[in-house]
Amino acid sequence: MTPTPFSAPPPEPPGHASLPAPARRTLLRWSAVGGASLALGPLSACAGPTGAPGPGTLTLGLNRSLISLDNKLNQFDAAVTVQRAVRQALTRIGPGMKRELVLADRFTMTAPTTWTVRLHAEARYSDGSPVTVEDVTTALKMYGEVNGSFLLGLFPELPSVEKTGDRTFLLHTERPVPVLDRLMANIHITPAAANKPEELQSGVGSGPYTVVKANSGVGEYTLARNTRYWGGRPRVDTVRVRFVPEESSRVIALRSGELDVVDTLTPDSAEQLTGLPGVALQETSGVRICQLFYNFRKPKGSPLADARVRRALTYAVDGESLVKDVLTGSAEEAQGVVPLALEGAVRTGTYTYDPKKAKAQLKSLGAEGLRIRIIWESGEFAADASVMEAVVDMFRDIGVRASLLQFEPGGDILKWRQGRAGDWDVIGNGYPGTTGQALTSLQGMYGGTAAKERSRDTYMGYVVPDVQRWLADAGTETDTAARDRKLAVVQHAVWGTWPSLWAFVPKTMLARRDRVSDLGLLQLNSYDLSAVRLES
Repeated sequence: MTPTPFSAPPPEPPGHASLPAPARRTLLRWSAVGGASLALGPLSACAGPTGAPGPGTLTLGLNRSLISLDNKLNQFDAAVTVQRAVRQALTRIGPGMKRELVLADRFTMTAPTTWTVRLHAEARYSDGSPVTVEDVTTALKMYGEVNGSFLLGLFPELPSVEKTGDRTFLLHTERPVPVLDRLMANIHITPAAANKPEELQSGVGSGPYTVVKANSGVGEYTLARNTRYWGGRPRVDTVRVRFVPEESSRVIALRSGELDVVDTLTPDSAEQLTGLPGVALQETSGVRICQLFYNFRKPKGSPLADARVRRALTYAVDGESLVKDVLTGSAEEAQGVVPLALEGAVRTGTYTYDPKKAKAQLKSLGAEGLRIRIIWESGEFAADASVMEAVVDMFRDIGVRASLLQFEPGGDILKWRQGRAGDWDVIGNGYPGTTGQALTSLQGMYGGTAAKERSRDTYMGYVVPDVQRWLADAGTETDTAARDRKLAVVQHAVWGTWPSLWAFVPKTMLARRDRVSDLGLLQLNSYDLSAVRLES
């Protein structure tokens, strides 16, 4: 069937911002200086923290609202630091993307479909009660019942628990899951009686900190040292968490000493902070991929249901200019469908800028005059609005009209991602490499099935049976070398479906006051909060 042009996008829903599309030269010229001009504005113009922290208080300024200290649905990178300070998992991913034991002191594959696990003898919740096998069983059940969690997409299947002793149990899967010990780093354990198939707003955890004050509506929390913590003593008495959406406000608050740590900085802000007395920057390579991902729920006959149209549109995007002029060198264009820093990742291709080719191919496919709606949530990645505005102008150069729909953090974009709200064509989205393995990210994004789509647990509706079948086969391969060969085939197959208009891999960067030390920033864009020290 010959594709037909899109109809005009429907009116914007109330409460969301529809952004204008400035001329591209103007945008790229101002992107390099916009951060500097913003940072000179008054802090009072935007919501932010008030009052400098005390000598024993660490204050964090997050760029996205932390609506829960549970992670069943709310799992952006910086949230992991805070969430894992309260609730812990059996394992975690530490420096060098190595698996470390936490609530478990043994976690071993003893058969292709069986893992033997033993809970740490000292593991306790903040109320003094022990972490039990029943808590693990219930946690897996609750994560399995929650609707719309990206974490479920990471698991080819959730394991079942067989209790073998007071502290020991077996994890069984129907087929081999060779990275199950890494996947379980995402399952936070809560007392069984208090757990529910939803994001928990309260309840005790086993972490180094407890929640003494919370206002999830505005993303503000106060954490205090867990006096019954079973691990090493946290070095900071109190941690205050603040949601400060405007980057200029975060920069000003850091410079004034109102904030101690700010995350997800643009290069412009980093440049402003470089060399300032009392401020230090930390940077590491990242394992998060940021994508302008297509909506794979389009019906047959829609232009975007055709991979050739999706590919043609990629030629409109000048990725080199976006990296150089908008992201100012803080990222690299993706050369694969997952970040190359992940174990098992391979190069699959590059994005090519050729607007003449884009126009010619769209014409040959009968897809001229397209109208594209691009959506995203504020703070999804640094300089997000500038990237989107530049893409709108690039589309204009090939005769494609695009509109932007920006959602505020904590809004209803989840329903849009799931196809339960309005229609859209491209979404700005970031996907973390939570286990350090390409397999996990591939399963989460590209392992969708018809059954998962019925429950809206696929990644933007991506259901390609051949890809899913090959990925499932690779995911059960226990031999690492053989698994990597199979994964290479899968990644090239995914690239051939053209899932993204454009994608990039950002560097991980934060800024901190000099009084903050021992902050071990990981490639996951998180760190162990209990290890952070405040200098007097």
